[in-house]
Amino acid sequence: MFPKDGRTTLTVDDIPKKWYNIAVDIGSPDILNPGTMKPVTHEDLAPVFCKTSVEQELDTTHRFIDIPEVVREAYAQFGRVTPLQRAYHLELYLKTPAKIYFKREDVSPTGSHKLNSAIAQAYYNKRDGTEHLTTETGAGQWGSALSLSCNYFDLDLIVFMVKVSFEQKPFRRYIMETYGGTVYPSPSSITEYGKSVLAKDPSYGGTLGTAITEAVEMAVKDPTGKTKYSLGSVANHVCMHQTVIGQELIAQLNEIDVTPDHMIACIGGGSNFAGFAFPMIHKKLHGKVDTNFLAVEPAEVPSLTKGEYRYDFGDSGCITPMFKMHTLGHDFTPNAVHAGGLRYHGMNPLVSRLYDNKTINAVSYTQEQVFQAAVTFARTEGIIPAPESSHAIRAAVDLALEAKKKNEEQTIVFNLSGHGLLDMTGYANHFKTCPQTVIEV
Repeated sequence: MFPKDGRTTLTVDDIPKKWYNIAVDIGSPDILNPGTMKPVTHEDLAPVFCKTSVEQELDTTHRFIDIPEVVREAYAQFGRVTPLQRAYHLELYLKTPAKIYFKREDVSPTGSHKLNSAIAQAYYNKRDGTEHLTTETGAGQWGSALSLSCNYFDLDLIVFMVKVSFEQKPFRRYIMETYGGTVYPSPSSITEYGKSVLAKDPSYGGTLGTAITEAVEMAVKDPTGKTKYSLGSVANHVCMHQTVIGQELIAQLNEIDVTPDHMIACIGGGSNFAGFAFPMIHKKLHGKVDTNFLAVEPAEVPSLTKGEYRYDFGDSGCITPMFKMHTLGHDFTPNAVHAGGLRYHGMNPLVSRLYDNKTINAVSYTQEQVFQAAVTFARTEGIIPAPESSHAIRAAVDLALEAKKKNEEQTIVFNLSGHGLLDMTGYANHFKTCPQTVIEV
């Protein structure tokens, strides 16, 4: 029989009571108003975000921020605390001395970690007087999570879904519509920016940057001020909301007396990696652990490994503030990879700072390498992972194989940020085009 540390869960009473704000420990680069090139003020951001979101985005003084009880109740209803599980069968397949654990954010009702911030943002918007929200989504995980959350807190929602994902992943759109969201392919014909993009190229497949511009435009042009924008990644307050993942993980690892040598998560805009890693990075910054942190991105969208560290717009239409981040350029258009949630041109400023000061490392993989890992994981652990999450799986496998070569015992923990049950078109294409469908050992 396998040892008892194969699976561990906390109870709802152990859901974190505070979010961790890493900006207090490492500082946060100023967000700039592109008109003045001076740091943004609360008034600059007020037309875009609700009052509380603005306060949290600019907060560099409160290390821990209370999670409202109503948010914790929603976390409990929708599946927190999520399990920590050991990948025994993957270890056996790889014949590695490494121990591999994974945090299961795939078990939420919408299939990913995105609910952690969607619930918080919907609650704060409702409390602050917002009646309508707009947002963007790539693969549809964020749009699904915010649709559920807006329904829960009785808010209207319009989602601009990147057109290539809108066409590749129709069932994600149906999930959003089931929860009450209204979904448009981006670029769309209902915003001025969308119309201008379509006028230049009616077949353009869109980017997250394009979808962000449309969503922000719709929010700021509402003369009543009752429409606000909600962001699914990149922003500091979004990353902070996700730290419930890492705090739960630390408690679970303590329960089984495990300290990870490596922590791994996929990365697009940064919220998944941040939520998973920031709480343990807090411990490392204070000399309590010596864990290595690895962010994994697509080779097609390598914002950390090949992007420039500079100020750039958060959207394609240049109407957002400017963030200091690793960026491929706000006009970057990636290939239509199936990891639609990782197709953003830039990286969260806090993650970018950690990468720049070498607190974390990064690596990129091709789509073929990622799907090989996905199929390997499905055939060993029985879970079909999202293409996004499979980037982390690939890195975990490679570290485990490296430990095998060196005959070293290593403890590897990765975040399974979402399931892939609505991504089977990507799997089908992998089987058609790649003769080697799994990682061979």
